[in-house]
Amino acid sequence: MAFYAIPIVPYLNTTARILNDGAGVLVDILFNISSSLFLLIGSFLFISGGVGILRFPDFYTRMHAVGVTDTLATTMILIGLMLQIPDTLVVLKLIVILLLTLFIGPTASHALAKAAIQNNLKPKLDQPKNSEKVASSKP
Repeated sequence: MAFYAIPIVPYLNTTARILNDGAGVLVDILFNISSSLFLLIGSFLFISGGVGILRFPDFYTRMHAVGVTDTLATTMILIGLMLQIPDTLVVLKLIVILLLTLFIGPTASHALAKAAIQNNLKPKLDQPKNSEKVASSKP
């Protein structure tokens, strides 16, 4: 038994190009604008992750910045690409890539953090100034 999946987005995009009337052109413009927004947001998130690598002080904060923005930016860019491509097979491949990215990215970040902890890499903490007294929880 064969399973045929037809995503709605590529079907509407193809239909909009075939009809070439007022409603079809409007749907095509809507898909192009939403795709452009997803691609721009994804690009911005990748750039902000790169800035996070340069600006944050230690390994853990840098890894957090890149791990979060990388997963979200990849998701946004792949959704933007899915809206642009009318071919069902290509969309299915992009969905597989998206699912793999959503599982592998956080798992790799967790493995890196665990390896850093096991190798006694301490996070950089703010040191209190000499003039400030640190309150103790013990009486």
